[in-house]
Amino acid sequence: MSENVYIIGVGMIKFGKYLEKSIKVLTGEALDEVFKDSGLSGKDIEAAWFSNTGWGMYTFQHSIRGQVALTANGMDRIAVTNVENACASGSTALHSAWTAVKAGLYDCALALGVEKLYDEDRVKVMKSFMAGTDVEEVTAMMEKWQKEGQNGEAGEAKTRTDQAGEKKTGGHSVFMDFYAAGARAHMQKFGSTQRQLAVIAAKAHNNSTLNPKAQYTFPMTVDEVMADRPVSFPLTRAMCAPIGDGAAAAIICSENFLKRHGVARAVKIRASVLKSGSRTGVNDISQRASREAYEKAGMGPEDIHMLEVHDATAFGEMVQIEALGFCPEGEGGIYAESGATALSGKTPVNPSGGLIARGHPIGASGLAQIFELVTQLRGEAGMRQVERHRTAMTENGGGTLGNGEAAMTVHILEKLG
Repeated sequence: MSENVYIIGVGMIKFGKYLEKSIKVLTGEALDEVFKDSGLSGKDIEAAWFSNTGWGMYTFQHSIRGQVALTANGMDRIAVTNVENACASGSTALHSAWTAVKAGLYDCALALGVEKLYDEDRVKVMKSFMAGTDVEEVTAMMEKWQKEGQNGEAGEAKTRTDQAGEKKTGGHSVFMDFYAAGARAHMQKFGSTQRQLAVIAAKAHNNSTLNPKAQYTFPMTVDEVMADRPVSFPLTRAMCAPIGDGAAAAIICSENFLKRHGVARAVKIRASVLKSGSRTGVNDISQRASREAYEKAGMGPEDIHMLEVHDATAFGEMVQIEALGFCPEGEGGIYAESGATALSGKTPVNPSGGLIARGHPIGASGLAQIFELVTQLRGEAGMRQVERHRTAMTENGGGTLGNGEAAMTVHILEKLG
């Protein structure tokens, strides 16, 4: 059993839209990046966890995705495990690799996430997001909404779709409706505002201008975010993560491997936690996962210098900084408006630009969070470098079940020295 587990290499390609590139090609590009960063090669990797959610739906490549993508890039004969856990897939791959190294099964392992979401068929893209829900329940719910709308009632789903301006073709995924409903409930209960959501989104877009690997690299003001195309009230397009492609990877190792190879710039994984949601009652998955991570790391929110959280929409960041304990419940918007989450603030959140601006190719997103925080902890983030950078935390949620996420990981990292 390894007492400590370390991240010794990270790699990520620029997120964007790559119609001309295959999953195999994107995998190879991420491998090149992570091996260059670590100084290692495929020969050093004993096992790999491969994260992807959509390859099968788009091209029917099911079952052995990791073996297909990795052997096409010269990595064969090792143990390969395929990971699919909705938007938490990438971080679940890392947690799985961490578990195996921690248990002493391997000394050096790879977690790699790749996704191609962008397609000229927008309807297919939007339908693919349904896989992250209980499809039977959500289909019945949407049919009910549609029936209410056809009967002349003010069906909520119909209203929201009309606001998106793309009723016939599907202007946004079902998740945007879920997030919007959560945001409206938060506004009603706590008095949070659409402008506070815009503050969060503008911060994300402005951070991304300093991140050359982000999908979006243009700045936005709060007013510009507010004025952007409505998606599902109170969310505008600029408050929502875009559709795109990408790949990211991390290599982790045991204490013995680190000592033998003398790898510099390692980052310690202080805690790695994976939890599932609940169908009934209040889904407190964020609280459960973060509290366990704090206990394992021997830390609290006051000890964390920066975060990358799952902001598929701006409301995602607002509610997560509350649930993770960085401000009281209901005050996430106030906390953001205070400047506490800015790059120069008390606890910078999503210095990469987050899912909103860095991009959200589902299978790669959790590992992109790891890439950002490892880069920050090493002091290598350039113009977006956070001043205090000894500790960092990620929260990566996946899918929807009941009133919250179906899966979630939390990682706490610490730089050495």
